[in-house]
Amino acid sequence: MSDRPPFDRPPFDRPIDQLLAVMRRLRDPERGCPWDIEQTFATIAPYTIEEAYEVADAIERGAWGELAGELGDLLLQVVYHSRIAEEEGLFAFDDVALAVTEKLIARHPHVFEAVEVRTAAAQREHWEAMKATERAAKAAASGSRPSVLDDLPQGLPALTRAIKLQKRAARVGFDWPDLAGVRAKVEEELDELEAARPEEREDELGDLLFTLVNHARRLGLDPETALRQANAKFDRRFRLMEGASDAPLDTLDLDALEALWQQAKRREQP
Repeated sequence: MSDRPPFDRPPFDRPIDQLLAVMRRLRDPERGCPWDIEQTFATIAPYTIEEAYEVADAIERGAWGELAGELGDLLLQVVYHSRIAEEEGLFAFDDVALAVTEKLIARHPHVFEAVEVRTAAAQREHWEAMKATERAAKAAASGSRPSVLDDLPQGLPALTRAIKLQKRAARVGFDWPDLAGVRAKVEEELDELEAARPEEREDELGDLLFTLVNHARRLGLDPETALRQANAKFDRRFRLMEGASDAPLDTLDLDALEALWQQAKRREQP
């Protein structure tokens, strides 16, 4: 039997206030959870990324009954980081909410001020101009030289960061003039990968993948989404292969495996 007093649930006007109170209790050095108490920004960050992906997964699957719970898990990550920051005297949850509110108002003067933006394209241009101004101000405050590549997090998935880097570079004209040039570069990078020495292969593979991302960008496709869909398709078809085989797959030769694969593809066709 624990000698810790039970958690007193006072009445809250808003569920967010109760969530903040729960987090304070979880992090309480004397009455909280040992695991939660020892967490830091760094140890929680992987969970934050994971929860964001679970939100995206629920949306992609159309699992609307799960979405509220997944968004709650993601909100918990914001509350968690905010509580750690408050304990360290950095900021609190209200500061987080206020900062994003002020940013949204500042970036939408056509909504909150007397500025007219007629089209979505014009709004995107205005948004990017605002962010460029913010990057310049941030660089000036730190004494560094601003770059169009500033504020692209290192922790983004590699494919996502690649396409963002390329889009930023394209804004200043550093881009292929047409798709044919990108396609030729893909072939060149593939040849270089095949000719590379073992110690060079990883670098050459990176160049090939980066160029394939460029190719996808020029086609108006998101490579991260495309690869996730390809992963899901492979997962479905491989499971169909397993279900259709009377023998374990590792006992079959390549011809038999290919026949099962083709059968799985046909079963997916409408």
